[in-house]
Amino acid sequence: MSKKIRVLVCTGTACFVMGASDILLLEENLPEELKNRVELEGASCLGHCKNSSHGKAPFVMIDDELVSNASVLSVVARIRELADA
Repeated sequence: MSKKIRVLVCTGTACFVMGASDILLLEENLPEELKNRVELEGASCLGHCKNSSHGKAPFVMIDDELVSNASVLSVVARIRELADA
C-alpha cells in the first residue's frame, strides 16, 4: 500500500472564515480512488498568516508543502498530483 498523503488544515480564525471549514469536509469531495490515500487533520493554527510572504489564508500543509489561498479544488488537485507521482 502507498504512503498516505497527510493534509493538515489550519483552523485558526482567519483560515476558518476564509474557507478552511469547507476544506475540513475534504473527504466528502475526494474521488473514490483517493479516499484511502489521504489522512486529514485540523490544526488550531499553522502561524503562516503572520507573514504575508506566505500568501493568504486559508493555509493547508500537504505532506511538507504549504498551500496558501487553498480551496477544496486546489487541495484535491495537489493530492491527485502527489498520488500519481
